Amino acid sequence: MKQEPVRFDMKEKPRRQKPYLLPLAWALSLPDVLLHRTQITKTRMEGVKPPYVLLCNHNAFMDFKVATMAIFPHRANYIVAIDGFIGREGLLRDVGCICKRKFTSDLTLIRQLHEVVKNGDIVVIYPEARYSLCGTTAVLPESLGKLCKLLKVPVVSLICHGHHVNSPFWNLHDRGVKPTEAEMTLLYTPEELAAAPVDQINRKLVETFQYDDFAWQKERGIRTPYKRRAEGLHHVLYQCPCCGTEYEMTTQGTTLSCRTCGASWEMTEYGELRQLQKGSDGTASDLPGTFSHIPDWYEWERANVRAEVEAGTYSTGELPVHVDSLPNAKRFIRLGNGTMVHDMNGFTVRGTDFDGDPFEMIKDVPSLYSCHIEYDYLGKYGDCVDLNTLTDTWYIYPEPDRCRFSVTKMALATEELYFKYRRDNGKPCKPGLA
Repeated sequence: MKQEPVRFDMKEKPRRQKPYLLPLAWALSLPDVLLHRTQITKTRMEGVKPPYVLLCNHNAFMDFKVATMAIFPHRANYIVAIDGFIGREGLLRDVGCICKRKFTSDLTLIRQLHEVVKNGDIVVIYPEARYSLCGTTAVLPESLGKLCKLLKVPVVSLICHGHHVNSPFWNLHDRGVKPTEAEMTLLYTPEELAAAPVDQINRKLVETFQYDDFAWQKERGIRTPYKRRAEGLHHVLYQCPCCGTEYEMTTQGTTLSCRTCGASWEMTEYGELRQLQKGSDGTASDLPGTFSHIPDWYEWERANVRAEVEAGTYSTGELPVHVDSLPNAKRFIRLGNGTMVHDMNGFTVRGTDFDGDPFEMIKDVPSLYSCHIEYDYLGKYGDCVDLNTLTDTWYIYPEPDRCRFSVTKMALATEELYFKYRRDNGKPCKPGLA
């Protein structure tokens, strides 16, 4: 008989940070904050003490270190994805981490956050729920404003600048960017929160979370002389603006190029793109041809995905995949091989495990407003999509030698499919929210 794996205990009460671990957290955070000469500006923070909610943008692991120093010397509890707990569950619980499976609705989490507030500590939330793919704002959950009202404590934002251009999600090498900046702002007192409607709170949160790391870099004239600074960018910029071909972009050193038409760009030391060579066949009249600002290229790809969704034609086709399961924080378990389809109905993953038993996960469009993806996960596993239930997380790896795909396109399509579902069902899409 097959033995079911032990599941991560998501219901355990959050532990307060152990006092003896606080100096360790400060010691691990302060050197990088000093190295990058991080400038933390505080607005309306006079007299603000725990408990409060701290809402942070998310671009790199450096975010956690800056948050630790911004709230010094107070304790906090951090919401962390389950893969962060692998092999160190006890330690992470003791430093105040609360486990969350990404993009799931979990009422247990609400009770845990109430417990943190009752303890008199800070609730640290990264509401974008994933690293930004190109240094700009990701969609925020519409439930965020309601959560803030439920907790009835001050709401503070911490918006960091420079962390993406220093260590982008698609190439984690630390580029030594300095100075980086962070803005810590009291958005709402409990009294202001009680008086504000949820829609107004959400609008203010969306406005607060507007950032663009590449624009910030250009405005401040910050150089990144790293000789391999473009490598990995093709994961994000997967479609050529000269010939329109998908999945044929490649990077080496400081150069991004298209294998189909030969167009190429240099990523400059200031984070801009400078075209080196046009495509061999020129540029079609309905294509932009080039971009200098990386987020503009990314948003052009989004617009193309949106057009496929609106036409009802979006589909990855059937992709051969292998699937790893993460039921607990001990290790990944190879579930088996199968197929994944992402189309107008959402995600469908089916396969057979090593005992010959079938497995299946279906995430329809209304159940998923966004999804989490990884590029070259842990440096050895390749690109993947991770899909979650309340009791398991599946890391789904398309086989690159057997199919053509982009997990970035799947992430964009997930959001655009959800927005279409909302519109089709008479639910207005509010800018920046899902």
